[in-house]
Amino acid sequence: MEDFEENEETGRKRWYDKDPLLREALELLRLSAPNERKEAQDYILKLQEEVAADVIERIYEMVTQFSGKGNRWYDNDPVMLRAIEILRQADPTTQRIAALKILQSLETKKEI
Repeated sequence: MEDFEENEETGRKRWYDKDPLLREALELLRLSAPNERKEAQDYILKLQEEVAADVIERIYEMVTQFSGKGNRWYDNDPVMLRAIEILRQADPTTQRIAALKILQSLETKKEI
């Protein structure tokens, strides 16, 4: 995939590693149980209204191409793959707002 930079540990850096808040949110999302991801996933999918139609079309093409075939934690779940790609294409402000919502959602689930 694209949007990688150098990383000390792996030699690669994920697109969301550039923002500590976004990195933390997606790392917690990755570590969460599938049933805990649902609310965050649904919220992220709502972001497609803020992402341009041509970008959405590229996302659907990529989901079709990579679903179940990639090495990333979200590649084997087509809905999560779509949600994460929508988030990746969003502007940085929207990404940070989404990261806060994801963290809040996951924190609420942990308190129960």
